Amino acid sequence: MEKTNCTLVYEFILLGFGGSPKLQILLFIFFLIIYFIIFVGNFGIFLLIQIDSQLHTPMYFFLSNLSLVDLCYSSVVTPKMLIDFLRESKIISLSECATQMWFFSFFLATEGYLLASMAYDRYVAISNPLLYMVIMSRKTCLLLLVPPCFAGLLNAMTHTVMTFQLTFCKSEINHFFCDIPAVISLSCSDTQINKMVLFFMSFAHGSLSGIVIIISYIYIFCAILKIRSVEGQRKAFSTCSTHLTVVSIFYATLFCIYLRPSHSFLPDQGKVFSVFYTVVIPMLNPLIYSIRNKEVQDSIRRVIRRKRLPSILS
Repeated sequence: MEKTNCTLVYEFILLGFGGSPKLQILLFIFFLIIYFIIFVGNFGIFLLIQIDSQLHTPMYFFLSNLSLVDLCYSSVVTPKMLIDFLRESKIISLSECATQMWFFSFFLATEGYLLASMAYDRYVAISNPLLYMVIMSRKTCLLLLVPPCFAGLLNAMTHTVMTFQLTFCKSEINHFFCDIPAVISLSCSDTQINKMVLFFMSFAHGSLSGIVIIISYIYIFCAILKIRSVEGQRKAFSTCSTHLTVVSIFYATLFCIYLRPSHSFLPDQGKVFSVFYTVVIPMLNPLIYSIRNKEVQDSIRRVIRRKRLPSILS
């Protein structure tokens, strides 16, 4: 495309959700409540696992990291979105946009591979329960955090560098944050390579982590079928059902937004899906793990009793 008639931009305007000032206030209150739940839920689980020694196991080591990642990648987007609900000028500079994109891309890819590490952990727990703590040593757990962090760095560096090497001649981002497809669409440069890289990396990250999860669960189900008692099968399946629920919600949402053909993609639909994986999923994860996990519930009761006991004795 010709760049001679193109006015270069050095800051963007986030259009967000639009609507009247009253609607903006209602949306602010709604998302503020959700972000409060996200913060309390994820930080609460992270803190609970740190202070309760009975939760110092590989499974909860990964859960504490998942909670931290959920809190971080939601915090990259939500506070800025809340501020924009209260002001008319929804400007974000190029550097701020690049920073937001970098951290969001990092935490999003990290979460996908972290869920894969958690699937492997569940496989070891069910297939080798007697050797579980030996196989899943602290060193092994730390090593299983390397692929998620590496994938996050690769994802963040690739997309951020490639996106902000483009020339932009449109300033209005039809989104509530600097999502990659929305920012790319503002460029007057050739974005074909960017779109191909976005699709390829989304597919590659999703496939690699997804394959690990699928293979792990194939072995998990085979191990469960070998258990003779129905009660034993139920207990074994309950240990991974929570993780399976989280995985299903996370991957279904991301595949819908990043791997759908661009010609069938409407901006407003993109916003709905983006709300789901930036706000709803980080809110659901701690709720799912709290409601469906008896050990977490018991840990919460123990912590509450510890706090009550000193006050009664005093």
